[in-house]
Amino acid sequence: MGRARLSVSQLARSVGISADTVRYYERAGLLPPPARTPADHRRYDHHAVDRLHFIQGAQRLGLRLREIKTLLEVRDTGVCPCEPAETLLRQHIVGIDRELARLTTLRTELVDMADALPSPNCIDPAPGTWCPPTNTAEEGVTHERH
Repeated sequence: MGRARLSVSQLARSVGISADTVRYYERAGLLPPPARTPADHRRYDHHAVDRLHFIQGAQRLGLRLREIKTLLEVRDTGVCPCEPAETLLRQHIVGIDRELARLTTLRTELVDMADALPSPNCIDPAPGTWCPPTNTAEEGVTHERH
């Protein structure tokens, strides 16, 4: 691609996103303002392609755009963004571990519920209700649950 100047739609197509996304990234500060033609059309070089690939890779890892912007700002200084990237990734690992624990607990509860169904003690509900009537032994009265 070399020194090729890509239009916004050509750039978008080359990385598999929409032109609107490219313009959004520019407004959000993830992409620096591109060169403009005399007719004020955006023209991007190969650096924009590399930058969009970086953004896409970071998004696949679960990073938010504001976090990606921070990494890009570090990267733009010429300093390796590895240390801040490690910090962000470790924070995401902790979040994933929390979510896995929550989902594991939820799965256990669902399996326990499913394993208890159907129950031999289950009686059919009265028509138009969700739950069978319950008997209160002390009162000898039947109550409908809805």
